[in-house]
Amino acid sequence: MSERPEPARRAACLIGWPAAHSRSPLIHHYWLRQLGLEGGYAIESVPPEGFAEFVLHLKTHGYIGANVTIPHKERALQLTEPDARARAVGAANTLYYDGDVLRSTNTDVEGFIDNLDASAPGWDKTRHALVLGAGGSSRAVLFGLLERGFTRIALANRSIERAQSLRDLFGERVVPIAWSDVAAALPGAGLVVNTTSLGMKGQPPLDIDLSPLAADAVVADLVYVPLETGLLKAARARGLRTADGLGMLLHQAVRGFDLWFGARPHVTAELRALIEDDLLAHT
Repeated sequence: MSERPEPARRAACLIGWPAAHSRSPLIHHYWLRQLGLEGGYAIESVPPEGFAEFVLHLKTHGYIGANVTIPHKERALQLTEPDARARAVGAANTLYYDGDVLRSTNTDVEGFIDNLDASAPGWDKTRHALVLGAGGSSRAVLFGLLERGFTRIALANRSIERAQSLRDLFGERVVPIAWSDVAAALPGAGLVVNTTSLGMKGQPPLDIDLSPLAADAVVADLVYVPLETGLLKAARARGLRTADGLGMLLHQAVRGFDLWFGARPHVTAELRALIEDDLLAHT
């Protein structure tokens, strides 16, 4: 039997529920144009009850790979062959074929780390961080910081039991603290990262006084709507270096594109401006 020919137009997609708000098509179509590649990227709104069928027949649906977003990231891990990074984070956000095997990884880790490298070079000279929130995004942040050699990560969450469960997962360098102890943890932190939804449009603000931070501290926020959160605005008012959620969104998309289309794209000022304009037009 002859092998099935490759489709003339390689395409990937984003699978979510809902998914229509995603900026991923803008990002990937920009890179396809810049690199002169034939290809496409679509949005597939797939409810939880239809996710397994869709993923297990991804090629039949016309796709060579996919991004996965809420609420499917943990289920994607179970339906694919995850790498060590996806297993450690407990969620997969990027699916790709290795022959006929559907593999998965989690690019939120390098999205977070690469964005810091680009936005605040030398940010990792510190070895102490304060991470706010113990949800799914926090796992990727913790994995990246531990991989970079951080020796103490204070992890604050309103439910300290959830923070303790991540200490059990990642080890004793993760130190759970009560939310009420955040102010006391600031003076020793060279990096502060918000992984919660606080400060996002439509959510309560993140009310933290950053004055105890050292002058060379770096502040990162995973929220990108609004582009400048209250936390980042307060950090910049103090002259601190920052890394925003839009930067992470752009950098996390790089490896998926490379896996699907065979070329490694770059995050440029032009791409960022394109996404910023779209966000401002629709928020």
